[in-house]
Amino acid sequence: METTQIEPADVTNYHYSYAANLLLNENKSAHETQVKLTEQGLSGEVAALIVENLEIEIQEAKLEKARKDMIYGALWFCGGTILTLADIGFIFWGAILFGGIQFFKGVINVNS
Repeated sequence: METTQIEPADVTNYHYSYAANLLLNENKSAHETQVKLTEQGLSGEVAALIVENLEIEIQEAKLEKARKDMIYGALWFCGGTILTLADIGFIFWGAILFGGIQFFKGVINVNS
């Protein structure tokens, strides 16, 4: 009979995935997530390290998305403004408005 061995990397990935699900999908706090991880059998230090690493990754992802919103918003705003000022017979108010909203949404998210 063949036995299957569980690799340490699989266990680590499981705990990271479980913690990420708690933080992102179930809106649990860092403390609640840490408690749930210790209930899974992890030590307090390891659980704290996993939660801390995930919080850093989540914050970096939010910051990157906010920066992209700012870049694309500025491009839409500038493009709409330039095409409107080129006097080709159209006013590109949709692009200007959309770009302005997206840009300021990114600014707010970067600063929060």
